[in-house]
Amino acid sequence: MSIRVLVADDQPIVRTGLTMLLDAQPDIDVVGAAADGREAVRLALRLRPDVGLFDIRMPLMDGIEATRRLAGPDVPDPLPIVVITTFDLDEYVHGALRAGARGFLLKDAGPALLTQAIHAAADGDALIAPSVTVRLLAAFAHGQTSPPRQPVEPLTAREEEVLVPVARGRTNDEIAGELYITQSTVKAHLASLMRKLGARNRVELAMWAHETGRA
Repeated sequence: MSIRVLVADDQPIVRTGLTMLLDAQPDIDVVGAAADGREAVRLALRLRPDVGLFDIRMPLMDGIEATRRLAGPDVPDPLPIVVITTFDLDEYVHGALRAGARGFLLKDAGPALLTQAIHAAADGDALIAPSVTVRLLAAFAHGQTSPPRQPVEPLTAREEEVLVPVARGRTNDEIAGELYITQSTVKAHLASLMRKLGARNRVELAMWAHETGRA
C-alpha cells in the first residue's frame, strides 16, 4: 500500500518539486497539494491522507495553525504531519511541535531523509533533522518557564537509555543498533515512555528529555 501524502507550500516551485520527488518513490503517492494552510486543512479533511508535509510560513493560515487543527491535542484522529522549513531555529518550529507535528526537516534535507521522515510519520514514529535536533530542542527547553511534567511511574534504566538517542533524533533502527536490541523492543520501550510521560509521540519525548537535562 502506498503512503498517501498531502503537500502544502505557498511557493509553486517548491510545491512542485516536493510533489515530483515524493511521487518518484515507489511507495509514496501525493494525493493533493495546497498553496496555503486553509486549503491544506480543507484538502486533508476531504482526502484523508496518511501524512501531511507542511511548510510553516504560508498565507491565510500558517502551517502551525493548520497542524493544530489537524493534529492538535483535541483532535480525535490526528493527521501525522511533518513540518518542512528553510529556518533551522525558526521560533515557529517550536509552535509547530507543540501543535502536534510529527517531525521537522529543512528544505535542503535531501530525498533520502525526506522519504525517511514520511515513512516514520506513517508508521506512527517521528523524525527531526539530525543536524538541528539538539540545537532546536535545547533552545525549546531553555525557553520553558513551567517545570517539566513528572512521569506517572519511574522510568526504567533501559527506558532512560532509549530516551537519550530519541532526543538526538535517532530512528528506531539506529537506536536498536546502538543498544543491541530489536526494533520491536525499541517500540515497546517508546510506548511505555509515552504512557508514563503522557506524550503523544517521540517528538514530545525528545522535548521532555531536553527539558529535564537528559540530553
